Amino acid sequence: MYREISCLDTLIIAAILRDPLLLFRLAALSSLFMAKVWVTFGDGIDENGRPVKERLIPGNARGVVLDIGAGHGHTVKYLDREKVIKYIALEPNQHMHPEIRQNAANAGFSEAAETLLILPYGAEETSLIVSALGGPHAVDTIISILVLCSIPSPETSLRALIDQVLKPGGQLLFYEHVLSPREDVAWWQRFWTPLWKRAFDGCCLDRPTHTWVQKMNCWQSAEVSTGGVDEDEENLFWHRVGIFVKK
Repeated sequence: MYREISCLDTLIIAAILRDPLLLFRLAALSSLFMAKVWVTFGDGIDENGRPVKERLIPGNARGVVLDIGAGHGHTVKYLDREKVIKYIALEPNQHMHPEIRQNAANAGFSEAAETLLILPYGAEETSLIVSALGGPHAVDTIISILVLCSIPSPETSLRALIDQVLKPGGQLLFYEHVLSPREDVAWWQRFWTPLWKRAFDGCCLDRPTHTWVQKMNCWQSAEVSTGGVDEDEENLFWHRVGIFVKK
């Protein structure tokens, strides 16, 4: 672990030495830092969530799939190639795009075959997403894995994606860390969030994402569960899993 952190520090320092102005461009520095963090820790984080993802994604994702905040595209590894015809990775951090292409290629998706599309937008940029997809309601499945913690105006952004991008009868699948129901844990989540989100590209520890989604009046069916996650109640990263079908 210490060797990995040391390597991460070296990479960030090298980037600053190449471009000292990064010190004054905090958003760019944060994006670079997150890209390096994901190189170092992304595979391990993916592996930790594997049992949940294996229950959530392969049996439910179908058709055209939009992966919000795709990161390195780890989600593509869980897609059933016989059910999914196209993988769309929504990832504004372009430092991560080469890894998305590699993971997608390993899973049988490519831009050349038009089964892969990488969009350099944030989830809040709905009009750009709709335009890039050729019009509204072009997606059968939206997947959100550990990303609604960091997008701006999450309730508004997600509702716009559901209304404008997801087809009627389409699904939202999510696996997110959310605000704890325990007041003592929630207090610490709120305490650490201002510092944490600056270091980790906007990630907030204290968003009640699952309750926001449940309150949307656009669902034909809704299911929220722990997903079989065996978590300590004092964990600052308290997860919920959801499967929602649009009316």
